[in-house]
Amino acid sequence: MFGSKKNEPTVKKSNNVGAGPSHALNSLVQGTVVSGTVTSDSDIRVDGKLSGDLNCASKMIIGPTGSIEGDVQCENALIEGSFKGNLIVRNTLHIKENAKVDGDISTDKLIVDQGAEFNVTCNMGEQTSFTKKGQKIAEKATS
Repeated sequence: MFGSKKNEPTVKKSNNVGAGPSHALNSLVQGTVVSGTVTSDSDIRVDGKLSGDLNCASKMIIGPTGSIEGDVQCENALIEGSFKGNLIVRNTLHIKENAKVDGDISTDKLIVDQGAEFNVTCNMGEQTSFTKKGQKIAEKATS
């Protein structure tokens, strides 16, 4: 009778981030090995191994146990693990202290934490695409 809330609707709160491409996260967990081309409209996190190309319209994260060997294009990138290849980041590339990065990189903004292994040829400001043999072909950013 008094204080009874049987007829009141129950509202459940969710900690889930809203659905949609800008908040979705794809994940290759540790122990997963993928060979080939991966395309994603939303964020992607790699804690396993990717051998091949990655085209991500959003943020790419390589976790501490993750590695990518191939050509990658993305909006933003955070690397804690290992990367070898050609990397085009349209906005910000952040290399964490335990990362190992080798290859050719093109980015607008670059952050390299102390302790990272960063053995690259880096081009900043002008967007660049790369051929499979690592030869650079400059092109104006279309976006």
